[in-house]
Amino acid sequence: MAGVGPSVIIAVRHGESEANLAYRRAGDTPLVYERGDDEVTLTEQGRAQAAALGRLLAALPAGEAPELVWCSPYVRALDTWRIARATWGIHPLPVTVDERLRDQEMGEFARYNPAAVRQRFPGEPERREAEGAWAYRPPGGESLADVVARLRDLLAGLPRRADGRPVLIVAHDSVVLGLRHVIAGGPDAELAAVLEFAPVLNASVSVWRTGGGRFELVRFNDVGHLGP
Repeated sequence: MAGVGPSVIIAVRHGESEANLAYRRAGDTPLVYERGDDEVTLTEQGRAQAAALGRLLAALPAGEAPELVWCSPYVRALDTWRIARATWGIHPLPVTVDERLRDQEMGEFARYNPAAVRQRFPGEPERREAEGAWAYRPPGGESLADVVARLRDLLAGLPRRADGRPVLIVAHDSVVLGLRHVIAGGPDAELAAVLEFAPVLNASVSVWRTGGGRFELVRFNDVGHLGP
């Protein structure tokens, strides 16, 4: 049986990661990051952001607080949920670690900041511009359209699993952008429009609630819980 979809979807980007910090500090200086994308950990600031997320979850009223969790398999997402849950103080919730929630795969660009990509892969920025940011695939990597395809598959299975309960998704910026497109139900020809809502900020919260048989966007990319 199809089941009932989630009553609420709360999608969170992980807290600030060591790679986020390293790339920001490097600026326009080429940088090669030493860890694989799935191994990147949180910074001290990222751990504080995850704790703030936990306090936000603890303050949610009954019926909106998550009862099920789906999480990316990447360390920075798993650690964000682990810290948030500990701060929330909730008993363990059912957690599904799902490969479809991994970050957009960057292929040969995986350990390079944008300056290093420009240096090592001449011509690729021009190809990205020509193809469109949503359709462009780095060599050996994924496009945002590819991310959307796996998210559409994941969301199609949620009714069977969620059974009318609130769901928390802890993942990445590309995933949150992709979810906005998939939940809105627009054709992929309109996928480029979702890039207007980038960047999705670290530890930001986006919320959809069921209304009238479809999901209504309540807020997107909200970081009010992180303070000034």
